[in-house]
Amino acid sequence: MSMFQDPIREGLAQGWRVLGGGHAPLPAELDCDVAIVGSGAGAGISAELLVKAGLKVLIIEAGPLRSSSDFKQREAEAYTSLYQEAAARKTADKAFNILQGRCVGGSTTVNWTSSFRTPPDTLAFWGREFGLTELNEAAMAPWFAQAEARLNVHDWEGTPNANNSALERGLQVLKLETKRIPRNVKGCWNLGSCGLGCPTNAKQSMLLTTIPAALAGGATLLVQTRAERLEWSGDTVQALVCRPVTLNDAPAGPELRVRARHYLVAGGAINSPALLLRSHAPDPHQRLGRRTFLHPVVISAAMFDERIEGWAGAPQSVYTDHFLHTDPIDGPLGFKLEVPPLHPALMASTLVGLGEGYVQTLKQFPHAQAVLALLRDGFHPESPGGRVQLRGDGSPVLDYPLTEAVLDGARRALLAMAELQFAAGARTVMPLHEQGRFVKSWAEAKAQIQALPLGAQQLRLVSAHVMGGCGMAADASRGVVRPDGRHWQLRNLSVHDGSLFPTSIGANPQLSIYGQATRLTVGLARELGGRDLSAA
Repeated sequence: MSMFQDPIREGLAQGWRVLGGGHAPLPAELDCDVAIVGSGAGAGISAELLVKAGLKVLIIEAGPLRSSSDFKQREAEAYTSLYQEAAARKTADKAFNILQGRCVGGSTTVNWTSSFRTPPDTLAFWGREFGLTELNEAAMAPWFAQAEARLNVHDWEGTPNANNSALERGLQVLKLETKRIPRNVKGCWNLGSCGLGCPTNAKQSMLLTTIPAALAGGATLLVQTRAERLEWSGDTVQALVCRPVTLNDAPAGPELRVRARHYLVAGGAINSPALLLRSHAPDPHQRLGRRTFLHPVVISAAMFDERIEGWAGAPQSVYTDHFLHTDPIDGPLGFKLEVPPLHPALMASTLVGLGEGYVQTLKQFPHAQAVLALLRDGFHPESPGGRVQLRGDGSPVLDYPLTEAVLDGARRALLAMAELQFAAGARTVMPLHEQGRFVKSWAEAKAQIQALPLGAQQLRLVSAHVMGGCGMAADASRGVVRPDGRHWQLRNLSVHDGSLFPTSIGANPQLSIYGQATRLTVGLARELGGRDLSAA
């Protein structure tokens, strides 16, 4: 990939102020107008806009700074260097595997580029249940439009790869709604390695767009620097205590104290609530860390006679929301259907099976296809999500109980996916469940899925969408932060990431974060006395 320019390395050569992680050494103290924890979707948008407003910005990232020159499309390198806990973050009971970024750009560096606006029915529910009436579809539209223009979000116009085409074909045979996924890419090479870091700089992630813009405008970036705790008194945060860390998150030096006029937490759901928990932030209504959502994902695998080669081509380009709308939003859990890319380690670690049968399945890897269902949690009364808690060493863990409402949605999703895959021409289909097996007909699949016991350690459950834990609400009794992103009890603290959401989204959340962060940051810059930023 040496033929491609590397804007990160070019920027470093031009004098960007990057400290820690083998760059310049960290000082004992730093001062700024706004200290931003994280460098992902919410942090990146906020950093660029605050710099444009003329404010002195410091960005603090626990992960390393990597760029296109480092992205070799190798799973073993990408998962260990770019993901939280080497792509093996688990819920407390180990039922879920959670994929989140841990690098400059956060999850935007390693996601699959799918970019959806927050669905109107989600926004309407927030208005009814959490008093967020100003976040309606019309009010949010210009903020989403501004983010889409900045990050080149548009419908994918290329031909779907065979993995996505199988989903589209099954939907068409069953006469169900099928749509193309908007993606934040420019000049995409259609390699299919989005989850391993984009080597061609086509993905318009925070790594390539807003973080470089902020650094070029004078921001300072700390890498491999973990935000440990906030020090506060009364209603005011006094300082943020940080510590340098190694690539595997071990302490690597003395503490650093950051003093700022305003502190902006955007480390992502799980990490943002954890920082506030470690800081013993005020929580009079016991909302912090609670109502954390995952879009619980269940998967159906299929084998086709033709080669699918699910590792090649845009990972996600086709979807359907048909099953989100078959019941009321607060009724039985609906689900969105998409496909995941299929890379060897990702597939091998997600599949079920043992011994020779497992080996034979892996030998059919080029013929494998998968569909995933994103369950819309947080709306049904028996879908309250999970709770972020701290281990003894202060690291976070999410406890996410599986309720009957979630398990019912999982079973219905497995049935829908199996029917679609057989309609698309699959030779065999298997639900990813410890007792799952490949069967040759829709009738066999239906009987198998209806008989399977569902629960933790039985279903194969994954998630790449963590939301909530610092939810917005119109009053302090229902949320951690106000509708403007400010903490209800700490006046100079804001949250600008997916932990803001009072429920899950019902769609891949990155554009929802971009839109909310744009809205919140324009208001924050104005309040801090920066140059006025034109709204969308």
